[in-house]
Amino acid sequence: MSRRDVWLVAPYAAWMLLMAVLPGTALCYAIRGVATAVLLVFSLTRSGALRDDCRVAGPAAQWGAGLVAGLAVFAVWIAPELLLGVGGNAEPGASSYSPAVCGWPLTVSKLVASAFVIPAAEELFFRKWLVDFAGFWWMVALFAVEHGERWHVGAVAGIIYGVLARRYGLKSAIIAHSATNLVLGLYVVIFDQWTFW
Repeated sequence: MSRRDVWLVAPYAAWMLLMAVLPGTALCYAIRGVATAVLLVFSLTRSGALRDDCRVAGPAAQWGAGLVAGLAVFAVWIAPELLLGVGGNAEPGASSYSPAVCGWPLTVSKLVASAFVIPAAEELFFRKWLVDFAGFWWMVALFAVEHGERWHVGAVAGIIYGVLARRYGLKSAIIAHSATNLVLGLYVVIFDQWTFW
């Protein structure tokens, strides 16, 4: 594995390792978010992952495509629950991330990490490193598996983000993934849909 590969994998690997060893509390989620964010700063600068994006598409196309795709993935993500009439638990105490349980600062830290840290770490790993290492469809399959019982929408998201990364560059896929997670997080908090968290 080259040094560049290590930088592409490190933030996601750190996130997963910390998830395995730390308890599933809101405070530990915040700790994982900070640790992964620090690694991301080095990874994005040292891997050169975004360097070629400007040759693929301009900033307006990257942002436009990313935001549209991100909102589309959000719609796909919540569609099974909405179409089947199965909603999240409306009780504020239904999640360890609910402000009623952990307080607003930790709920907001969950939202920030979900919207801005995890997407960048996952996109570096799945859409940059794993696609190059194993191919597009292995990336889709592993992204689906990572999302557990929502594997089917995870697969759709993996395809959309993967096509976006190929056509508009990795930055566009990061924008899309961030938009999806930000809108999903706001949806969770505003409508008490804690099953998504």
